[in-house]
Amino acid sequence: MPAAHLLIGPLLRRVVGTRATVWVETSGAAVVTVRTADGATGTAPTFAAYDHHYALVVVEGLTPDSVTGYEVLIDGEVAWPVPESRFPASVIRTRAADDANQPVRLIFGSCRETTQHATARRLPPDALDAYARRMIADPEQLHRPDLLVLLGDQVYADVTSPTVRRLLKRRRRRPKDAPADQVVSFDEYTKLYLESWRDPEIRWLLSTVPTVMIFDDHEIIDDWNTSAAWRSEVREQPWWAERIRSGLASYWVYQHLGNLSPDEIADDPLYAKVVAAEDATAVLREFGSRVDSEADVAHDTERWRAAQYQWSYALDLGRTRLVMLDNRCSRVLEVGNRAMLPPGEWSWFLDQAHGVYDHLVVGSSLPWLLPPGIHHVEAWNERLADSGRPWVARLAEWVRRALDLEHWAAFSRSFDALGALFVRIGSGTPGAPGDRVGAGPAYAPPASISVLGGDVHHSYVARARFDDPGVRTPVHQLTCSPIHNQVPAGLRPLMRLGWSAGPSAATRALARSAGVRRPTVRWRKLGGPYFGNAVATLEHRGRSAEVTIEGTTSDGHLRPVVRRRLSTGD
Repeated sequence: MPAAHLLIGPLLRRVVGTRATVWVETSGAAVVTVRTADGATGTAPTFAAYDHHYALVVVEGLTPDSVTGYEVLIDGEVAWPVPESRFPASVIRTRAADDANQPVRLIFGSCRETTQHATARRLPPDALDAYARRMIADPEQLHRPDLLVLLGDQVYADVTSPTVRRLLKRRRRRPKDAPADQVVSFDEYTKLYLESWRDPEIRWLLSTVPTVMIFDDHEIIDDWNTSAAWRSEVREQPWWAERIRSGLASYWVYQHLGNLSPDEIADDPLYAKVVAAEDATAVLREFGSRVDSEADVAHDTERWRAAQYQWSYALDLGRTRLVMLDNRCSRVLEVGNRAMLPPGEWSWFLDQAHGVYDHLVVGSSLPWLLPPGIHHVEAWNERLADSGRPWVARLAEWVRRALDLEHWAAFSRSFDALGALFVRIGSGTPGAPGDRVGAGPAYAPPASISVLGGDVHHSYVARARFDDPGVRTPVHQLTCSPIHNQVPAGLRPLMRLGWSAGPSAATRALARSAGVRRPTVRWRKLGGPYFGNAVATLEHRGRSAEVTIEGTTSDGHLRPVVRRRLSTGD
């Protein structure tokens, strides 16, 4: 038996052409090899940080348009698949060399507490577990997803399971006054990932479906970066410095590193430092502290560039472009100048949003379009929080945190800018995506624009409407949350009322009384809201698009709760 063995993984992360990346955590220093049944291979030594060991292996030489099993070797000994596994073989599926006409299937969702919470909190069945079981029952299925998109709260640093709480209770060396039931150190963060990703069905699913991720607040703490005042107050806690640098460092190792393509990995300066170091602990500690400062200087482009590490990223699958946005770490929190992304990163986003594709998908942990009644409350609160009267601003800040009023609606400049971008793209104006029409300056707009969202613990589909009659592309908000959590029963009627005309008109009047202009976009609900655990599928075939949201039944199966055609492709 090898000296080291797999602790977590393998996680199949990106498949790009004839290459794939596979992430693992091992129990000790080792050389990790991934070998497929048709002879493609990749090898990487582990890197060390905080007494933990990781490897990201780039597999080269895959056959286009194929499905092939693979195994993971640790120091030459097979570590995956495990002997006598009851699950189908883990496989790597590649797309055709010219995949423009192949369908694209994305599954997505957010907010997954570990299944260990089921006993303590009586949560409904885990939707991702249910999806994995369905795939296990039919391993030859023709509709295997191309990508799993996880939209935040993959782990909960501030809402831990009974198992983790027992571990924390036994620990003697913790920062002064650290919350007894929350993780703080890097090593404590590793226990969250170990607990969540070693769930047998989830472990198999992550080994065979490529997966990308983005964080939300609970990877760090509830209300993370809700405002500049919040940042000032949380820094007074003696345990916070360790929490934030550990949270960001562990997110980079466990989640973000695998979001990168093989070429992006090779160009990433942090990765180069980490793999070159005998022990990368100091490198990651400095990194975590430095990138946390982004929100302090995001309004100043030059100072921001000195601290910046870009968590947002983009990728193409056939004629679908996915752009995943960081809604948390790099927010501009300057009063009167709030923005979801700093100017430099917004410019990058504009570049990614323009190109040649049929479908644009924007991944955002926070929904762009909320129930209208809730949207107007958030916009009203933002205006009051920027008030020149200190007592009004303080009261608005208290309400902001108490009610979690921190979505796109509470960053009105970004909300409007995103809508304006969709108008330009959807009307086929010069510089917009699509195929050039004739010899003139006009462009054909994409067939669909979809904004994926999570966070709000209910699922729905909404259609955006713009005043500009030239917008030809349908624009939708697709929200799927939670995968494994629940919204308090008392809040469900309020969320339903947020879609009703009467309450929405009342909160719009409230916002108008504070000087908030009417939103630049109108929207209506097409499906939902659904309050159970759910996972969604977005499918593109040619220029047609369809979304299906499936919720869990009491016996842990999936059933469709919302299905909508988003684009006919005509």
